[in-house]
Amino acid sequence: MAAPTPERLRPAWLPKLRAGLAPRAAAARARRFVGRANPLTSLTARVILLTSLWTLVALAVAAGLISTLYERTATRGFEDLLTAQLYNLVNSVTAGENGDLSGNPDLGDLRYAQPLSGWYWEVVPASANTHGRLTSASLGLLDIPTKPAQRVPFDMSYRRAYDVDGLSGERLRVIETEVVLDAANHAARFRVMGNLSSVSADIAAFNRSLAFYLGAVGIGSIVVNILAILFGLRPLGAVRRALSKVRAGQAERLEGRFPAEIAPLTVEVNALIDNNRRIVERSRTQVGNLAHSLKTPLAILVNEAAALGGEHGRVISDQTGRMRGQVQHYLDRARVAAQSEGGAVFRTPVRPALERIVRVIGKLHPNLALDFDPAAAENLIFGGERQDFEEVVGNLLENAAKWADSEIRVSCRAIPGERFLTTIEDDGPGLGEAQMVEAQKRGRRLDEATPGSGLGLSIVSDIAADYRGSLELSRSELGGLKATVVLPCARGALTA
Repeated sequence: MAAPTPERLRPAWLPKLRAGLAPRAAAARARRFVGRANPLTSLTARVILLTSLWTLVALAVAAGLISTLYERTATRGFEDLLTAQLYNLVNSVTAGENGDLSGNPDLGDLRYAQPLSGWYWEVVPASANTHGRLTSASLGLLDIPTKPAQRVPFDMSYRRAYDVDGLSGERLRVIETEVVLDAANHAARFRVMGNLSSVSADIAAFNRSLAFYLGAVGIGSIVVNILAILFGLRPLGAVRRALSKVRAGQAERLEGRFPAEIAPLTVEVNALIDNNRRIVERSRTQVGNLAHSLKTPLAILVNEAAALGGEHGRVISDQTGRMRGQVQHYLDRARVAAQSEGGAVFRTPVRPALERIVRVIGKLHPNLALDFDPAAAENLIFGGERQDFEEVVGNLLENAAKWADSEIRVSCRAIPGERFLTTIEDDGPGLGEAQMVEAQKRGRRLDEATPGSGLGLSIVSDIAADYRGSLELSRSELGGLKATVVLPCARGALTA
């Protein structure tokens, strides 16, 4: 038996089918949804990221400045306190006639009375004619080492300051001076020592509090920035939704109230939509005029061929049929191309279209069992024109009916990516791998004895490609050919 041939079925079944169907007004089909914006290229993400980074940098710089200023102020205040206590100590100590140091200093700070508190004062002789040693209760008989004058010299006021280790491991700041107490040149060295570690602890506690409050302010600022940006960019979302409605065929123009910054954009988009609609209508009119202008010459050729008869008449008739098929094919391609440029979208329910085609094929081939479950296509809506869907499924069904022995199986289901597939299988002889490739070439016929132009699967493949879909041929479980065509769903059609 000769290998089966994919055939174009318009002459056989399409006129009968279209006779009972009301024609739809032509328009442009849907562009494929390009997906959500990448977060890295999102305007909202960019603005939020930049404002958040600026907020964090500004708060970090502010925290550094505030911490530095506080540390300087705290250190300066600490040293000023020690200096004042040093002067108080100097005024509280005297030397007797024999050079003995005496006095009862009261610096007004209880920490000088607490042993090993880190706050000490000491008065020792600085001249040979001076005797004795006075210390705070916190220091007692213990001794805090001093640094040589060669390492830390006195300033013009005969005063110096340096840091040493304390008795309990703390760090001490020492303010030291030497004073002549009387006319007898009795001199003494006065030292006041403060716990520098406590100041560092206070600065660290301040920095922790500062980080907490500035962190709270930063988080609040970022949240407020995000809310403000999202609120400010909400009109762009309204524009996107309006465009989605236009793309889904639910609206013809961008409708709604938009801010002054976006209103000119919507006006231009609406003008572009109107201009595209005019271009599409003009193209469709020209396509229709071309189809009508070619019908009469082709009809005359057919009649002349019939009148001529014989082998020459048969050749002319056959070639005229091929011309008619080719002209119709390219007119259909021009129509679909005009739709793709127009930007409008058709919504074609799959179930009723399939039911009509299956019913017509069943009447034309009553000897075949057609297995089709309408419920499987209940929620599927083709994102394109009904005529194109009927052309695809009709060609596949007619081809299956031509070569099936007894059974044809039709099935539909949704697949990821807002698409759905329609599968048509038969129990005929099927095709080999090489024949499946050849069958999809335009005008290629694997069986010249079977009537037809050899355009059926080529048309299906072309229409599917125009809708960014695909046609795949494989071996059916029934034993014959399995044709699977993938087409887009209308936007928002899949609710499950």
